[in-house]
Amino acid sequence: MFSVAQKREIADVLQKHLRSLGHPELPDDEVSFDLHIEGKESWSWADIRNNGEVPNPNVNPFNEMQSNRTGYPE
Repeated sequence: MFSVAQKREIADVLQKHLRSLGHPELPDDEVSFDLHIEGKESWSWADIRNNGEVPNPNVNPFNEMQSNRTGYPE
């Protein structure tokens, strides 16, 4: 559903927000998380993990093309 750049941006924002909470149970290094986003169609979804766990993400050409159509900067 999202391009690689969009997934990385979402993961960065979530990581920063989790860190800002200062919760004592969070690890000192990178916070590990899985985020699943449902789209409006049954086939439309995205799984987002923290960037440290996905150094070489799979690239879906359709998702990359869609982000360019929405004017999202790559």
